[in-house]
Amino acid sequence: MDPIRNPYAPGAGQRPPELAGRDEQLAAFDVVLERVVKGRPERSLVLTGLRGVGKTVLLNALRSAAVRRRWGTGKLEARPDQGLRRPLSSALHQAVRELGHTDADSVDHVLGVIKAFAHRDAGANAKLKDQWSPGIDVPAVRGRADSGDIEIDLVELFTDLGGLAADVGKGIAIFIDEMQDLGPDDVSALCAACHEISQTGLPVIVVGAGLPHLPAVLSASKSYSERLFRYQRIDRLARDASDRALTAPAADEDAAFTDEALAAMHTATGGYPYFIQAYGKAVWDRAPRSPITLDDVLVATPEAESELAVGFFGSRYERATPGERDYLRAMADVAAASDDPDVDAVPTADVAAALDKKPQSLSPARDALLKKGLIYSGERGRIAFTVPHFGRYLREHVG
Repeated sequence: MDPIRNPYAPGAGQRPPELAGRDEQLAAFDVVLERVVKGRPERSLVLTGLRGVGKTVLLNALRSAAVRRRWGTGKLEARPDQGLRRPLSSALHQAVRELGHTDADSVDHVLGVIKAFAHRDAGANAKLKDQWSPGIDVPAVRGRADSGDIEIDLVELFTDLGGLAADVGKGIAIFIDEMQDLGPDDVSALCAACHEISQTGLPVIVVGAGLPHLPAVLSASKSYSERLFRYQRIDRLARDASDRALTAPAADEDAAFTDEALAAMHTATGGYPYFIQAYGKAVWDRAPRSPITLDDVLVATPEAESELAVGFFGSRYERATPGERDYLRAMADVAAASDDPDVDAVPTADVAAALDKKPQSLSPARDALLKKGLIYSGERGRIAFTVPHFGRYLREHVG
């Protein structure tokens, strides 16, 4: 098979050639866009799932859907070490530019509010050289979104943005990846702003994506967040969608898979979109001709596993300290001892018992792994890997 024509794309956030299994989410979002513009009540959206299930890809696809309807859009990726003001200001600056409002005075006013919102990140009395500018060349508007209280400021900012979008019969959508990494104050402010906008009916929505415990993060901030957002769990692909993710790109290159090869690919990948692309690329490069057979899959599997071991699993494992690695391996061993080796979550008490230590003494390692995004806690007293098949990798590759 010609490697130059290899259609598979195993990259972080890189759109696969066939976005299989997400038709329902895309169709539902089209309805949301229409309802928001018409002033109908609608909730913002939160996508949750493990790493490698395609949350970022879907987030980008939803943004493209909004752009096609000529909405103003902006995207940011939350980071634990960064507040919300600066990245959000840049994203909203782009959204206003995309909106295409023709009244220069109205646009300049909102851009000035965004600039004032951004400048508060440096403090009220910061010197000019310490003030960060989002590339907006209009003066900051005083007395709007610049109180220093992020909750008050964000409500005012969203209100002005919604008014600008409503003027032209469009909407503004803010896309936030890794949303679980927002700080507590920023999460609270974002929830409050979404709540206010939903009550006023202004055409502004937030679309967030994050790990499975994101709903718990939002709920801990504002109790009404359970009703404020529409939650969609993004999971592995069903067999038919998994097959389509492989066969549709191959067909575009005049190639095909045998039924036995497709079955073996689904077993190997577990239906996880990132794994499908990784295995697809390896199998294509190894197969001598079309159709791709079961033997081709078996020959290419070690290469695909080796690539994942280094780039997908290993890079994450290397971020952990020796003590944290012991904790991860203990989690894998506890899961292996259960009836289901791919069990979603294990009790923290069992992990401590496996290490022959008191649970309290392991809190620093557990908390550090949580902050690094390697594990998450969906419920009290239980812990799980954020990466699918990570436990299997640890048992097979880590002594």
